[in-house]
Amino acid sequence: MTTAAMPDHDLGRALAGVRALLLDLDGVLVLRGAPIPGAAESLATLEARGVPFIVGTNSSLFSRATLSSDLRRAGLSVAPERIVSAASAAAGYCRRHFPDKPLYVLGAPDGLAEFAGLRLLSHLEAAGPDAAAVAVVIGDAAEEFTPANMQSAFALLKSGARFVAMHKNRWWLTPAGAMLDAGAYVSGLEYGAQRRALVTGKPSRAFFAEGLRLLAAQLGRRLSPGEVAMVGDDLWNDIRGAQRAGLRGVFVRSGKHGDSELARLATERGGRAPDAVALSIAEVVAALVG
Repeated sequence: MTTAAMPDHDLGRALAGVRALLLDLDGVLVLRGAPIPGAAESLATLEARGVPFIVGTNSSLFSRATLSSDLRRAGLSVAPERIVSAASAAAGYCRRHFPDKPLYVLGAPDGLAEFAGLRLLSHLEAAGPDAAAVAVVIGDAAEEFTPANMQSAFALLKSGARFVAMHKNRWWLTPAGAMLDAGAYVSGLEYGAQRRALVTGKPSRAFFAEGLRLLAAQLGRRLSPGEVAMVGDDLWNDIRGAQRAGLRGVFVRSGKHGDSELARLATERGGRAPDAVALSIAEVVAALVG
């Protein structure tokens, strides 16, 4: 066993009473598309010990089936039903609150697979003079963010449609460089319609509630938020978001944030330290099951 995977007694005490894990994807299981050392073994250990886990991501470009396939090719075994994404959380919210009602969803084609079975308006229907939708849902829509489609979304919001955003990310990196993300379009619609969107991705409570529902289904009983630890590399979206939703927040140093961000968090008003800090997912799992 490597040093990073040796059980940490302080970490073990911090995880006492944890019955399930919500794992961030980027920075916890993979980094720049490659699996983080020990991630595959950690997932196998959780599976063998019967510890429920869900992988959470703010991605809305891809369906959970596609994400699962990509992870499998990277050597990580995660079934689609063990993934919660910004897109699947939005779709779950719509199924619970707007069943059989028309929705106007701007999103990537593969991500829209999460909305299968729901009544979605086409762009042509949404632009019609008598168009009506119970909700407008915005995700990673890329080239679908046309002036015409944005005007349709705005008109529906002004007519009383509810406003749901999969996330409010500002930008993201593509092979061609930085690309404006959905958050800019969400903010533009919020400004024009003078309405705030309900965000279903991290760090919203809606995202963590969806993760808890999936974990409860695995375990066969309800889980209190305090029985679940969010393992993440983002101190704000992952850790603080989880803590505000009542979950424990376990920060790992295998991703994008480190000591400088920890120091910055400590100086912020109301800043709360992570419930635990670990080197990687391997150390967390070793402490949890050791």
